[in-house]
Amino acid sequence: MPATVISPINAEHYTWGDGCDGWYLVRTPGLHVIEELMPAGASEAAHYHQRARQFFFILAGELVLSVEGRENLLRAGEGLEIAPGEVHQALNRGPAEARFLLTSQPLSHGDRIDSR
Repeated sequence: MPATVISPINAEHYTWGDGCDGWYLVRTPGLHVIEELMPAGASEAAHYHQRARQFFFILAGELVLSVEGRENLLRAGEGLEIAPGEVHQALNRGPAEARFLLTSQPLSHGDRIDSR
């Protein structure tokens, strides 16, 4: 099968959280690469993954990633790895939307446990 150029224009789209969007750029049984858009003021619930290792890479805007209670401010061009079992939460406290890549290996869907 020939390679296909992929972007949010032709990628499979889904919504999550409070007004957030995601596009599957790579969706294989062992790897997900997703471009996500989080509006200003949006956040997700704190959670962890039993098996998935994730890497967040900021394309535009700012994103606060709380990992094990420590807040990390990420700006465009910066990234952060989240190990399996680490409680984390993404928050957009900035004035503009945050656009970022989220890589998960193995898949994080079905592996998420909310931290309450």
